[in-house]
Amino acid sequence: MEKETIVLKKLEDTLALGKRIADGLKPGDVIALTGPLGAGKTALTQAIAKGLGVTERLASPTFTVLMEYVSGRIPMCHFDVYRVHDPDELFEIGFEEYLGGDWVCVIEWADLIEDILHPDTKWIALSYGDLDDERICEIEW
Repeated sequence: MEKETIVLKKLEDTLALGKRIADGLKPGDVIALTGPLGAGKTALTQAIAKGLGVTERLASPTFTVLMEYVSGRIPMCHFDVYRVHDPDELFEIGFEEYLGGDWVCVIEWADLIEDILHPDTKWIALSYGDLDDERICEIEW
C-alpha cells in the first residue's frame, strides 16, 4: 500500500490534486474521504469531479446521502454518509450496486462505514494545517 502526504495551501492545490486523482481513476474505484467538519472533503470531491469532466454542479449530498453525476468520462456517485445511522440504510438505496460497478464512487465520512467497504478502497484523510486555509491530505492506496 502506497502512502503520500500533501499540504494543500490554496484552492488551486486542491484542484490540481483532484485532477491528478481523477486522471488515475477507472470504473469501480472507490475513494473514501475522512476528516473533521470543514476539512475539505466536499472541495476535494468537487475537484475530482471536475478532473473527471463532470459538468453538473456538485453539492454535498448530506441530506440525500447520494448524488449521481454522469457527464464526465466515468459516471461518478457521491455519497455523504454523515447522517447514516445503520449501514442497512445504504443497502436499501443500492449502495453495493455502485461499488465495483461502472461508477467511480467518492464517499465522505467513509470512516463511519469502514467495515463494509472493499479492501481495495482508496483512502484520503484530510485535516487542518497550521494556517487558516491550509489542509493536510494523507493519501493511502
